[in-house]
Amino acid sequence: FLPQVVKSARVMKQAVGHLIPFIELEKGDKPEAKGKILMATVKGDVHDIGKNIVGVVLGCNGYDIVDLGVMVPAEKILQTAIAEKCDIIGLSGLITPSLDEMVHVAREMQRQGFHLPLMIGGATTSKAHTAVKIEPKYQNDAVIYVTDASRAVGVATQLLSKELKADFVERTRLDYIEVRERTANRSARTERLSYAKSVENKPKFDWANYQPSVPSFTGVKVLDNIDLNVLAEYIDWTPFFISWDLAGKFPRILTDEVVGEAATALYADAQEMLKKLIDEKLISARAVFGFWPANQVNDDDLDIYADNGEKLATLHHLRQQTIKPDGKPNFSLADFVAPKDSGITDYVGGFITTAGIGAEEVAKAYQEAGDDYNSIMVKALADRLAEACAEWLHKEVRTTYWGYEPDEALSNEELIKEAYKGIRPAPGYPACPDHTEKKALFELLDPAAEFNKAGASGVFLTEHYAMFPAAAVSGWYFAHPQAQYFAVGKIDKDQVASYTARKKQDLNVSERWLAPNLGYDN
Repeated sequence: FLPQVVKSARVMKQAVGHLIPFIELEKGDKPEAKGKILMATVKGDVHDIGKNIVGVVLGCNGYDIVDLGVMVPAEKILQTAIAEKCDIIGLSGLITPSLDEMVHVAREMQRQGFHLPLMIGGATTSKAHTAVKIEPKYQNDAVIYVTDASRAVGVATQLLSKELKADFVERTRLDYIEVRERTANRSARTERLSYAKSVENKPKFDWANYQPSVPSFTGVKVLDNIDLNVLAEYIDWTPFFISWDLAGKFPRILTDEVVGEAATALYADAQEMLKKLIDEKLISARAVFGFWPANQVNDDDLDIYADNGEKLATLHHLRQQTIKPDGKPNFSLADFVAPKDSGITDYVGGFITTAGIGAEEVAKAYQEAGDDYNSIMVKALADRLAEACAEWLHKEVRTTYWGYEPDEALSNEELIKEAYKGIRPAPGYPACPDHTEKKALFELLDPAAEFNKAGASGVFLTEHYAMFPAAAVSGWYFAHPQAQYFAVGKIDKDQVASYTARKKQDLNVSERWLAPNLGYDN
């Protein structure tokens, strides 16, 4: 199991570090590696837990790893691959804009005449995306999607084997051709509502009798040095085990017949590290959140106002265009706020939480000491605490700050199941998949923040709208009693045209936030 592999790497590194001088004396050279693999989290993305685990696993199996870290532009990746004489390039990414950046790297490899295999991995990557979008851009060598860290060694071994490579690459190419054909046929068969029809099929709420909940304040509030002991009670541990490639729901995973022993040992180590982080105040948590008067406009947009009625921002949302059975509505997040023509003043909230202040430094110190296991552990726990902070803050919002559920009394399990009123959807997730909407969120909550420069929240956005520190969560608050999570899913060109036209119109104030490669013009 991966936690055991990464943990044992500490001992292996120490042993190898001790032996290499003797081996070099005897042979006159450093022992030869199986191959050199460059690994990088692509430009604009800050997530590296999965990449680091893959690097450790490959390192344990005799490969030299050149790890360029996070937010690495294509030019640096390719220049380093040449300078270091790398045998394979591995790209990682978590957020959806990273997918386009990987396509860009593949295109540059083709243009510059590279002949190296390209490995693709990360949470938003998939075999379908690799086959449809990346592989066609790079035909000089293999493009391989690696599902998880446990497969990386097998893939690397075949790519660098004179005997195995040709057959492996040919099988993969044929598989990808099949994936492309299947995807094209599925897309051609899929029928969707026109954008106009999907708007007609929006949910019909009784706005005439709607009484919006009024928050206890409007504007922005900062909570600093939030008690990590409190946040620890709100941790959802299931994603923590997933980040270590251990599948199963917590706490059942601890007694699982297959992974139970490894999961229990990992959980014990996590508790020990969590206690250390809290007791020694090695990391800290912070939240910025706020509420504003708001109304729905243009069916799918929300105008946000100051108390004096001045418009502060327009939020843009997407609507489902799937054909729904049984007369079910086609949702947009804008549906959960009273329309402007209703004459009702409604409200929207927003938040940024982080538990990553100090985490990068702690993780780096462990890594430099040769302790990848605890380095990754710190990052994984900081991620969980950031999410726990968002969960805790949402409860405080529901019961106190917005106060529409003052008597709520839910267990931690019920909180994880989201058995409460109101939602906190995040830009980049299924209900609002456009990461660029973080622009408006940050300008409302943390106007001092700029690209690559944090403000009051301690968090900033990269040029591709990833948040740094990586242990951060941001999103919107909706209090409508019928607000629910949903997936926008695939949309058609008619909605894309309307959406981009509306966004362009409202970018005049904030042009500095618009990354040049987001494709509004094509």
